[in-house]
Parts: sequence; structure tokens; C-alpha cells
Amino acid sequence: MRVAHRDAHDVEPAIPTDHRDLFTRPICGVFTTMGMDGQPHSCLVWLDLDDHGYARVNTSLERQSGRNLRRDPRVSLLVVDPDDTSRFVQIRGEAELVTHGAIDHLDALTRRYTHHAGFYGGVYPLEQAARETRVICRISPHRITCDAIHI
Repeated sequence: MRVAHRDAHDVEPAIPTDHRDLFTRPICGVFTTMGMDGQPHSCLVWLDLDDHGYARVNTSLERQSGRNLRRDPRVSLLVVDPDDTSRFVQIRGEAELVTHGAIDHLDALTRRYTHHAGFYGGVYPLEQAARETRVICRISPHRITCDAIHI
């Protein structure tokens, strides 16, 4: 098992190159936020990496994850290789919420994970778009854990 973590004076840990494929393949991750009562809330998410190597997921401010993140930015993201379940990445850190480009990001994820061209009108009804504020959750890692028996 490999663990990278950050102390107050350290730079952010990075996802190792040999595990970045878990963010470029259409693999679902488990995204965990902290509820108002202190209990974790987990859900399956589509994910990717931005141009700087930060993990990203997409949600709406109206969903439980979005409501939790507005109050408490602490998150965990677990991605397990479906071809080798002993190989995974877990990121613990804080999410920065970005609305700019969130629909484009969601549509790009939709094309990767489904046969639809866009999320609204493809996966969800078009009318749902007017009821949601989409956000990109960019995860600033404090700790990254990787486990790959064959490395």
C-alpha cells in the first residue's frame, strides 16, 4: 500500500501516474460528503481529472451532496479498478465548487459514461435543468492512498 499525505507545510499529494487510468476510463467512484448530523453520505459518481491532475465530480447544489458541500467541503473519493479490485485510489481532501463550465463538464462525462450526447434531454429530462444548479467539485487532496498488489 502506498500513502501520500500533506502536512501543513507540504505540497498537495498527486495521483500517481500509474493510477490515472482509473480517472480516464468510465469507472464510477464512491463520493462521500459529511451530513449535517456528522454522518457520512456516499453516492456513486462519474469522475475525471482536470488539466492539473485534480479529481473532479459533478453534482447539483440541490442534491444531498451539494447541500453537504456548501456547509462542509471535506470529501472522500474512492475509485476501484473493476478489472482488479485490489487496485484502487482513495482521495481525501476538500472540494472546491465551481459553477462555470459545470454543464459542459457534465455533458462530457455523459458522453464518456453513456451513449447520450448530453445529460439533460438524454439521461435526465430537459426540464430538470431549470430546477438544478450544477457544480464541478474539484478535490484538493490532503491524502491519497493507492493499493496495487502488482506494482
